[in-house]
Amino acid sequence: MKKIFFYDTLIGEIGIAENEGSITNLFFGRDNIKEEVVIEETKTIKTAIEQLNSYFLGERFDFDLPLKPQGTEFMMSVWNELLNIPYGQTSSYGEIAKRIGNPKAARAVGLANNKNTIPIFIPCHRVVGSKGNLTGYRGGLDIKKKLLDIENINKTV
Repeated sequence: MKKIFFYDTLIGEIGIAENEGSITNLFFGRDNIKEEVVIEETKTIKTAIEQLNSYFLGERFDFDLPLKPQGTEFMMSVWNELLNIPYGQTSSYGEIAKRIGNPKAARAVGLANNKNTIPIFIPCHRVVGSKGNLTGYRGGLDIKKKLLDIENINKTV
């Protein structure tokens, strides 16, 4: 059974879910949970919390966690490409579509991005519109803006 633990961060309450030693979901608030879970702070979740705290402080630019996202082969290719976007930088849906070898799939990239079950760890907040505008984010555009602001402030320090 999936184990989840909630904690407060500067962007609001986050729930981190773990199943069989891998992070499977990240939730923004408790209202987004649609399945039965056990509330437990596992060793993997504690490590994820420590790494997130370091990320928020600008001491960590990526994550070293066992991640197990659930999705189609196309979604996985998009999410793997998101991991290649450097800290503090952004990429457009079209640029990602080109990099995964499907240049006409910008809309599909956007849909895959919005279905990312492990946001922040797989940095879907780094994807923007073709003109650099903020676009949909599962946690809301205010959270996306906060995450991008954190990265922009910390990369210049």
